[in-house]
Amino acid sequence: MSEEAKPLKGKTCVITGANTGIGRATAHELAARGAHVILACRNVEKGQEAVDAIRRETGNEEVEPLALDLASFASVRSAAKTLLARDLRIPLLINNAGLAGQRGLTKDGFEIHFGTNHLGHFLFTKLLLERIKESGPARIVHVASKAHYDAKALDFTVVRESTKTITGVPEYSVSKLANVLYSAELARRLAGTGVNSYSLHPGVVASDAWRRIPWPIRWFITRGMISNEEGAKTSVYCATSPEVESETGYYYDRCRKKEPSKLARDEKLAGELWERSEAWVAG
Repeated sequence: MSEEAKPLKGKTCVITGANTGIGRATAHELAARGAHVILACRNVEKGQEAVDAIRRETGNEEVEPLALDLASFASVRSAAKTLLARDLRIPLLINNAGLAGQRGLTKDGFEIHFGTNHLGHFLFTKLLLERIKESGPARIVHVASKAHYDAKALDFTVVRESTKTITGVPEYSVSKLANVLYSAELARRLAGTGVNSYSLHPGVVASDAWRRIPWPIRWFITRGMISNEEGAKTSVYCATSPEVESETGYYYDRCRKKEPSKLARDEKLAGELWERSEAWVAG
């Protein structure tokens, strides 16, 4: 690709969980388009391996790792501080990282799916938000899942307790519901700022998010799933397409707008989730 054909040249993109899976494929595509890509990863060693591979594959040297453990508020604050200390415009943040099929609590005492997939990203976005506004027009992309349709409620007491189910799949669905609710509420609160918010279902992807589920169940869940490259397409679409530059607050599936679940469209619930999340990450 010629320099003239690299539309993202000079733009910085931060992607969480980009050392593997959908995030890795997304980072590769954005780097190929010339972006300065920062891979925010829990495992810095694996993050560096991904960085080296993407540099080699795309010829783009502006790819780098950043230590970020979304299950730890302290790590989130440290990562944000590292970014903000640099003279970087951040017109694109992709909250991609997600875990599934685990059990337990985060370091700050939240159900591990909710605490990592929602609260970690909520805090990270909150800390970077002023810089993102200053970098506008900007986009914040939240990789959710169609699993949010399976969530029947968002119990604010249960998300403070350890995972109750054996597979963790119901808890994962609740965390993905939180992603969609948060994206829509963020769009409402950022109206007129030049920052757009999008949530999406990447497709049913056989990514490393499922690695902790026991093998027989994991095989059953992941058979027939699409590749990471296919799964990255909607993330890249929401992040870069001129077709959605005037849209915000919507949910996308296969690069098209789709109506999320009834619960995900509950503005009162979204507002309560925001207020509770603010209080939790402030502690």
